[in-house]
Amino acid sequence: MNLMDMINKEQVVDRVKFDIGDTVNVHTKIVEGDTERVQVFKGTVIAKSGSGIKENFTVRRVAFGIGVERVFPLNSPRIAKIEVERKGRVRRARLNYLRGKTGKAARIKEKARS
Repeated sequence: MNLMDMINKEQVVDRVKFDIGDTVNVHTKIVEGDTERVQVFKGTVIAKSGSGIKENFTVRRVAFGIGVERVFPLNSPRIAKIEVERKGRVRRARLNYLRGKTGKAARIKEKARS
């Protein structure tokens, strides 16, 4: 095991497992002056990239008719927690096609419970 593997293993945060297509609530810590608060970003995971300490995921939501996407580093200390609200069933690794869809066309089927 080389030095980079040891650093990665030490720095990787153990988080809840989620996949592409899942609806998640990402609780992020926001610092405003002296105070710190938690803000929730709820949306659909449309992509994951990287591995180990450099892993990122993209969450998309529609706010007031405008699509908003945010890329979060999975191992960031700014993320307080991630809650999986709904498991989605998709057949793609990236859901970029959702950018052109609105309303019912943008729905993702729920994964069957097993």
